[in-house]
Amino acid sequence: MVKLDSVVLNQLMETILLEKGVNKDAVHHVVSSILQTSLRGVDSHGINLFPHYCRAVDSGRVNKQNVMVINQTAPSTAIVDAVDSFGHHSGAVAMDYAIKLAGETGMAAVNVTNSTHFGAAAYFALRAANHNMLGFSFTNADALVKAFNSQKAFFGTNPICFTAPLLNEEPLCLDMATSLVSWNKINNYRRTNETIPAQWAYDEFGQPTTNPHVAKSLSPAGEYKGFGLGMMVDILCAVITGGLISKDILPMYNSPIEAKRKISHFFMAIDIQKFSAPDMFKANLQGMVDRIRLLPKLSEGEVMVPGDPEKKYYADRIISGIPMDDVKFEEFMEISQSFKKAVIN
Repeated sequence: MVKLDSVVLNQLMETILLEKGVNKDAVHHVVSSILQTSLRGVDSHGINLFPHYCRAVDSGRVNKQNVMVINQTAPSTAIVDAVDSFGHHSGAVAMDYAIKLAGETGMAAVNVTNSTHFGAAAYFALRAANHNMLGFSFTNADALVKAFNSQKAFFGTNPICFTAPLLNEEPLCLDMATSLVSWNKINNYRRTNETIPAQWAYDEFGQPTTNPHVAKSLSPAGEYKGFGLGMMVDILCAVITGGLISKDILPMYNSPIEAKRKISHFFMAIDIQKFSAPDMFKANLQGMVDRIRLLPKLSEGEVMVPGDPEKKYYADRIISGIPMDDVKFEEFMEISQSFKKAVIN
């Protein structure tokens, strides 16, 4: 296990992507997203994905240039054709456009078509919260979540993220997959050959398994409830614009690396100021959050609200560094020996 300095990592990853000919704005959003995500403790969607993104660029899966097309369809709606650009970039463009429209109309929704993996949903929704807005971000993904009462998967992990600004701290952030865990978490266990909890995944026959190497599908969060939420996300992201639904999206890893995946995203922003004074809203929400945290504890752990664990990880990792297992670090070293510079002694 090594620990890596986030500032040095930022410089190294940006340099590598720029040398590969990736558009400067795309480089900024890819690196900012995965670094923010790892600092917040979400290792499944953070810097661990950087080698895969490099392979996707090299193979042509990801469009390296800024060729996105924005079609505003009404005063508060728009569709962004990502043209196979990085999802981190197209998602940021779409959310920023939603923020702009919401400032004019009160609320706005922007869909993204023909995109790629966008990393962590929180990266986009937090942009809205930082503009005194409520933020929502969604994406569909290849079919990995077992359909309720079936042997097979149909929807992806199809995450839901909601953010809201707070008065005395970073925004409230609920960022959850509609599966019990993400597929990248299964991959992390595969690398270390560790046993996974029995309720996380299923084998090819739809039977529970603790072996990450035979896992073929994931458990929906809350059984049929998570399955239903995953369906909602696919409708918002894909069905509404005629995009590919989860079942028809190529797998992130087990498909030809040059193949286009055509993922869809959906973003919303609601301008708090159109309903009440933002400072009053933030004070009221801060009061709610503080009261929840003061509730009697059931055990030694803390009573927390969504986003609290990530805030604790960030406070620690911004100083102590981002941990990475030795196997994954070797992937980084294969990209460039310069990553040695990021290791914290």
